[in-house]
Amino acid sequence: MLDDTDQRILTELAKDGRMSMRTLAETLHISRANAYARVARLRQDGVIRGFHADVDPVAAGLTTAAYVTLNLRQANWREILARLRVLPGVVHIGLVGGDFDVILLVRVADNTELRHLVLDEIQGMPGVVSTRTLLLFEESTP
Repeated sequence: MLDDTDQRILTELAKDGRMSMRTLAETLHISRANAYARVARLRQDGVIRGFHADVDPVAAGLTTAAYVTLNLRQANWREILARLRVLPGVVHIGLVGGDFDVILLVRVADNTELRHLVLDEIQGMPGVVSTRTLLLFEESTP
């Protein structure tokens, strides 16, 4: 179970993953030793999976983003997910229920790369029945 202090640690580190333990401890009014121990436990328990840079995809040259939905032959879903995981440009994979089986968030440099990714790579996979591509015009964060 995560207590209130653990939740506050997660909130602060989500805002700034490079925050020093000293700053984290001071912000939460706890000792540095307590901050170190709690963060270590949260990492060991898998609550904190890692620390990463928050990269602006457009500034990094990935100016085209889309959601791609897939309908699959049900017997092939494991192999298809394994192949999707290694495709360049696939940022997020969701196995879902409803009108389609999988939804992907993809980021690529341009429409030519998007066409290649969807038409050649994804639709060329055995077991992919159909795809639908939803181009993102604008994104915002909450």
